[in-house]
Amino acid sequence: MSGQETAREFTAQMSVRDGRWRLYVVLLGTTEWWPEFAFGRRRSVPTLTERSRALSVLGFEPVAGGEWAWSEDSETHDDPATAVILIAAIRVRSRAEVGA
Repeated sequence: MSGQETAREFTAQMSVRDGRWRLYVVLLGTTEWWPEFAFGRRRSVPTLTERSRALSVLGFEPVAGGEWAWSEDSETHDDPATAVILIAAIRVRSRAEVGA
């Protein structure tokens, strides 16, 4: 990558399934496998440090000024009585492209 090109940005999301948190990078517009990191414990939300380490393991880092944003969804689409699912998201870029 030349010095004038910028790293491609993606969205990293974190959600809980079966009581365990997982973080994955959504690679829309590619045919690549979505990198995923599973946190090995149940219940508690991973800390900012744990999330940064997980992104690093996957080869990504938050974009400058990036912050985690939380949203909620329902377990069953269009059913307001179903359990709420929390999803966190942040914009990231590939670390490999940053220094290239």
